[in-house]
Amino acid sequence: MRSLETNAGHRRHGASGFSLIEIMMVLAISIIVSVISVMSLMPMLNQQHVTNAYNTTLAAMRQARDNAVAQRTSYSVTFANAVSPSPYATITVAPALSSGMSAFQGDQNTVIYQLPTDVSFIAQSALASTPPPDGYGLGTNAIDFGYTANSSSGGQAFVYFCPDGSAQNAVDGSGNCTSSWDGGVVYIARAGDLLSSRAVDLWGATGRVHGWRLYNKSGGGYQWLRQ
Repeated sequence: MRSLETNAGHRRHGASGFSLIEIMMVLAISIIVSVISVMSLMPMLNQQHVTNAYNTTLAAMRQARDNAVAQRTSYSVTFANAVSPSPYATITVAPALSSGMSAFQGDQNTVIYQLPTDVSFIAQSALASTPPPDGYGLGTNAIDFGYTANSSSGGQAFVYFCPDGSAQNAVDGSGNCTSSWDGGVVYIARAGDLLSSRAVDLWGATGRVHGWRLYNKSGGGYQWLRQ
């Protein structure tokens, strides 16, 4: 009798487990749910990358202006897209050393900001038919500074912030700008994703920096709206 009870207990214990097929089915369902979750989150993650790049660009330019005013010297801001082997587009903020200056004694030295690897400075083709932010350029140059009273060619990848808060296209003297006010715009986006496009533009006379985002326009086409 004791033997029969023991065998029955073993059978009940064995029957309470899961078969290999049941385990495989649970794993398969878990994998499918995980894949669907990741796919649904990808657009949000991609958009967040663009937002991060946009915020970084705004912050870098405003920091350069603040440094120039606070330290009474000029700061350069240089934009560059990724070049192999570096996967990052970059923004370099640096004190502008004039001739005869071998080092900078201020509070901040050169800082290089990196954008997410899937975001770059890019002017996508549809922007050419969209009025650009504050009327700078034609929407065809991704990095488009250099618009001054003496030149409307643009296309420059750098700008200088000066001690008076203005932005100019060159630096002279001991960190003081003596050139032309410089304005322009830089475009930020993920390649192939037009509505991810953002822009940051600069008004040279005051050094003020504004951010923009591209939207569908009622009735067709696109428009830039200030953020």
